[in-house]
Amino acid sequence: MTHSVLVVDDEPNIVLSLEFLMKQANYDVRVARDGEAALAEIEQAPPDLVLLDAMLPKRDGFDVCQAIRADPALNGVRIIMLTAKGREVEREKGLALGADDYITKPFSTRDVLERVKDFLGEPDEA
Repeated sequence: MTHSVLVVDDEPNIVLSLEFLMKQANYDVRVARDGEAALAEIEQAPPDLVLLDAMLPKRDGFDVCQAIRADPALNGVRIIMLTAKGREVEREKGLALGADDYITKPFSTRDVLERVKDFLGEPDEA
């Protein structure tokens, strides 16, 4: 079974690179460009993992993270926050709200892929 990844970011270049990277690694990928769209996507079909930007239109990533963790039906969803907010206080906030990992921008796409694989395992061959 192919694992699914939801990429949540409002920066087109980041969305494009992460979407390409995850598809190349044989993950099923969906995209949301703001916090409300992310929650709608998750409600429609929960992904295995969310790559979540902290600074988003409509609802920020911290709020989205908190909403996911407040729903017991979504306990299995892994969350990796990706953000330019690299101060320790933001990292601690993200982890305290339930993020499984926290990666600061700019990030290495190889590092992101390795962390996704750490949580989901190697994807099935297509």
